[in-house]
Amino acid sequence: MGQVHKNPEAMDAMAQGDPDEPVVMLNLLRYRDVAEPGLGVDGMTGREAYGVYGRAFAELNPRFGGEPIWMGQAHHVIIGDDDWDIVILVRYPTRKQFLDMFDDPDYQAIAPIRAAALADSRLVEMTQLLPKA
Repeated sequence: MGQVHKNPEAMDAMAQGDPDEPVVMLNLLRYRDVAEPGLGVDGMTGREAYGVYGRAFAELNPRFGGEPIWMGQAHHVIIGDDDWDIVILVRYPTRKQFLDMFDDPDYQAIAPIRAAALADSRLVEMTQLLPKA
């Protein structure tokens, strides 16, 4: 079974980091063939349902400062055996802004649409190691 819901232990560990440090979130997404019903996306493909989530997220996003910096279609997994449809990198100005998003009632209202759209996903917190160009 795919992983589409947040991991509370990982969120707690993330919250221990510097709240003012910028983070980039790696999103690996695999769509469902048909979205789970009951969330206003009935009969849609997973890709279509994720589009509904994406448009709703874009309206909320100015509160949290998330900036998509790269999005693309995944092709061949050279190492490993997971197949993904889409890869997205999203930069947040601070770790706190990302964490606050998950507690926001407006975000909580749309998060189930994301889960309904996805068969599997990964969301990985990353911080910069190399000097910025």
